[in-house]
This record gives sequence, structure tokens and C-alpha cells, in this order.
Amino acid sequence: MALAGATGEAWRAASPLPLERSEVAGAVLRGELVVVGGFLEDGSSSAQVDAYSPELDAWRRLPDLPIGVNHAMAASAGGRLYVVGGYGEDRGHLRSAFVLEGGAWRALRPMPDPRAAGGAAVVGRTLYVVGGVASSGLAREAFALDLRTGRWSRLPGPAPREHLGVAALGGKVYAVGGRTAGIDTNVAVFEVYAPAMRSWTSLPPVPSPRGGTGLAAAHGRLFSVGGERPGGTIGSVWAFDLAAERWRRLPDLPTPRHGLGVAVLGGKLYAVAGGRKPGLFASGANEILDLGS
Repeated sequence: MALAGATGEAWRAASPLPLERSEVAGAVLRGELVVVGGFLEDGSSSAQVDAYSPELDAWRRLPDLPIGVNHAMAASAGGRLYVVGGYGEDRGHLRSAFVLEGGAWRALRPMPDPRAAGGAAVVGRTLYVVGGVASSGLAREAFALDLRTGRWSRLPGPAPREHLGVAALGGKVYAVGGRTAGIDTNVAVFEVYAPAMRSWTSLPPVPSPRGGTGLAAAHGRLFSVGGERPGGTIGSVWAFDLAAERWRRLPDLPTPRHGLGVAVLGGKLYAVAGGRKPGLFASGANEILDLGS
């Protein structure tokens, strides 16, 4: 059922993801929404990569990732898709980095340290990996991959947390929400990283704490979607206007989920896959909110 907001926004259902899963990585690539890996409901990790065309309301398969992953991080730039880290089939933390170009995956230099359940975003010619879980606990450093040289560097990280939302907008990297341990430790922290200053700055916290959330950015706004907490999955959706520096609530997700892929394409907000209940659950839900002009 669609839910309308005060300005006429309403969610609608679109063609579902062909293979239901959760804890996916998502990114926009050449006008399509791409969903990478994730948990299947049997607890195994998928290597499947699917691309959704808004024009056709249809999915197509892209080449499988070389390994099955869950809680990985993805971002795109220059017509290439980058997927880093996550947990592997043995539940171990991964240092892996791959790029999809020319119809095939290629391994990149591994990250300096394993990362999972964080976020990734590209600013200019740099891929940033932010937050998440390192080999020794919550990550306190961020990583930057120079997409020209293929070399990694270490940077200051945001407040340590995992299962956060990360996105880039206006030459900066934003990190929203997350949790410090289990689903009862969600935070409302909102921070921005300015590459020129190599530092993080606090912004007004998201009005409702959330872990397992997704984040997308477009046209001067950031969109925080979904998550999980002890009482169930989170359906609330919040938009932060950078110019006004304030949050505004948008219509709730018709299907509250965590571990989902979130993106903005053509003036529409997409929420794909994710668990309908806290813990290991999966779905193929694909829901769209028209953001208007």
C-alpha cells in the first residue's frame, strides 16, 4: 500500500529483486541501480550482482562477484563499480577490493585492514571506505583509494560505529547513524568529512537513531532509509536539506527493512532488498518514492 506525504509523495512497488537477500551493497551505475552480494535466508553469502533499469522496470544479471560476500561496501565512478570488504563465507573480515569494468571483475590492491558493515563513497578520483568493523573491533580509521594509482591511504575516521549509512555529496562524505554493537546500541550521529581539511564535523543528528540503515544523496539532500532495532525493523525515512541544515520526515517505507540498498535515480528514491525482520531475514522488495522536482 502506498503512503502519501504532505507534499504528495508516495511509495510504490516495482519489479522485485530476482534473488531475495539482505545485508547487500548497492550503487548507481550507468543509470541503473546495482545490488551486490548479501545474505541468503539460509545464511550463505551470495556473489550475485543484479542491475535494475528504471525505464524497463526490469532486472538483468551482471557478472557474479569473484567471491560471495555480505556486509560489503560499494560505490561507482567513471562507469566502473567498486566493491570492497565485507564478510566472506567463513564469516571472516575481508580486505578484498574489486572493480567491474569492461564486463569483468578485476581484483585491486587489498585494503590496509579488513572492513565490513561500513560504507563507501567516491569524491572526485578517490574512493572512501568509512566506519564498519575492523580486525580488532570498530574501525577508528577510514581508508582512501586513489583511483588513478590504485594506492590506499589511511585517514581519520568518524565516530566508531558499524551498520551506518555513507554517501557523497558536494565534494564531501557523509556518515549517518549506525550502531556500536548489537541492535540495541543504535546511534543518531551525523558527521561530514571534508577531504581538503582531513577532518570530520558533527551535524544535527538524525531524529531517530538507526543501525542497518541505508543512505543516498542527490540535489542538496541526504536520505536516510530504514534500519533495525529490538522492537523490529525501522520504516522511517528522513531527508536532510544541506542548505537549510535540518531534517524532514518523508513517508515511511511500506516494507520496513534493514541491510537494504538505497539510491536516488532520476528524481526517485529506491529502497531494495533487506531483512523484513531483525536478524537473518531477506526480501526482494523494491520500493520507489518520487521526490518531485
